[in-house]
Amino acid sequence: MKLGKVLITSAWPYINYVPHLGTLVGSILSADVVARYHRLKGEDVLMVSGSDEHGTPIEVESIRLGISPKELTDKNHAKVVELLKKWKISFDNYTRTESPVHKEFVQDHLMKIYNNGYIFVKETEMPYCEKCSRFLPDRFVEGKCPYCGYESARGDQCDACGKLLEPTFLIESYCVICKGKPIIKKTKHWYFDMSKFSQKLSDYISSNKQLPSNARNFSLNLIKEGLKPRTVTRDVSWGIPAPFPEAEGKTIYVWIEAVLGYVSATIEYFRNRGEPEKWKKYWFNRDAKTIYFVGKDNIPFHAIILPALLLASHEDYNLPWNVSSTEFLQFKGESASKSRRIGIFTDEALELFPADYWRFFLMATRPETKDTDFSWELFTEKINADLNDTFGNFIHRTLMFINTRFNSEVPKPSRLDKDDEQILKTLKEKVETIAKEIESCRLQSAANIVISISRVGNQYLNEKEPWNVIKKDRDKAANTIYVAAQIVKALAMVSAPFIPFAAEELWKTLNIAGSVHEQKWEEALKPLPASHKIAKAKPLFQKIEADSEKLGEMLEKVRESLAKAA
Repeated sequence: MKLGKVLITSAWPYINYVPHLGTLVGSILSADVVARYHRLKGEDVLMVSGSDEHGTPIEVESIRLGISPKELTDKNHAKVVELLKKWKISFDNYTRTESPVHKEFVQDHLMKIYNNGYIFVKETEMPYCEKCSRFLPDRFVEGKCPYCGYESARGDQCDACGKLLEPTFLIESYCVICKGKPIIKKTKHWYFDMSKFSQKLSDYISSNKQLPSNARNFSLNLIKEGLKPRTVTRDVSWGIPAPFPEAEGKTIYVWIEAVLGYVSATIEYFRNRGEPEKWKKYWFNRDAKTIYFVGKDNIPFHAIILPALLLASHEDYNLPWNVSSTEFLQFKGESASKSRRIGIFTDEALELFPADYWRFFLMATRPETKDTDFSWELFTEKINADLNDTFGNFIHRTLMFINTRFNSEVPKPSRLDKDDEQILKTLKEKVETIAKEIESCRLQSAANIVISISRVGNQYLNEKEPWNVIKKDRDKAANTIYVAAQIVKALAMVSAPFIPFAAEELWKTLNIAGSVHEQKWEEALKPLPASHKIAKAKPLFQKIEADSEKLGEMLEKVRESLAKAA
């Protein structure tokens, strides 16, 4: 499927701490896999996101640490940038909300909406902590959700039911800093009247068949319940100053500015390249598509709030073509959380195993239809059984056979039999299916089909037994190994979006010019020629020998070590 220009985004991670694996699987890594695929397809891909530096989560964390928000975000942004490199995440522009380009765009865009009559000011009541001498927006206040009864709902959203909240909605609320009970105090805020876009949003969501059912149904239900005006400003000091008349001392609500960051990140990318107008080809050209990767708790911000903000500008922006949202990756039955330190974090994970192990596992178990619970048992099974014993084993046994029995040269085939032809046909079908699954953002299926190709290859070798056949009929054994070599080459290509380190290593072992990541997807099915010389094969992976208890202990030691280093 030809998409032309493709803008791929991932939800901006809060950097009150480094991202956990839940953030990675739901947004960053999913976006990377799809971006890598579309580049291989020859599309004009731009992948953007950045560190979400403003808002109450950062202020809360900085207060806990006794440092300024800027100190915290400077440190964590730099750390996240380095981590993303180690995870081989291929952002074209991973920026930050402290970027001058972002601040300028947000203020200009909101003033357009204000001048168009969609932002109004009114006096309202907010929780106020007398002990801390501050208003309590968003993450500064927690309490019981009025909709589902969840005990630790936050002032902006309930993690349990996903409902958007206001701080005054909470039952039995308390200040997260001092745990004291707040009073209610009047303050003035600016509001975005989303209700004026209810019909347009409903039409857009209903007609966009690309949207997955969870994003579509959740968003339509919110619209049917009635969209409420959403506050644009906050009584916090850390953030983008509100540009409205008489709004001194107010800052922009972090979620309003963060979703506009996809536009500002695109603008910044092209400004840095000396092409300041080219960003418009991704945001106004109808041939361009925008694909967003988020967790399910972020659906309303990307399927409702962002489209409404774009519509309110009266400029003809492209609305989200797809909002691919995952369910939650849980740890011992609880949703991963940076603020509560629940889960495995991206720095910890890499201290335990290589990035490709985690990349494959997270995609092969991606929580696409229901919440999933992380377990060391499942992790070990997927790495040992799938990545090492199936994928790695098939590749190694094929290449070692070429090394030892054919002088490291791909054997020349004679006439292929029906089994050989059927295997190549099956290979072609599976490569095509992987492409369709990635284009539909069914990444769990795509990752597992990659493994199924190597499973087919192993079965083929076991049935053909070239190690025995070669003793009597070298040509027949050559046919088998020639076909197996074609499977190996295809695996190098189709695995590249998922396990880029191993795919590149395999490409070098196959002794094919250039990087695997600079090829075209159709190269997967182009035959590796007879007499092509390959390098000496080395195992791509190693089995995990530790049991679940030992792995848990290893994680705790890593966590303690990183904490001391920090």
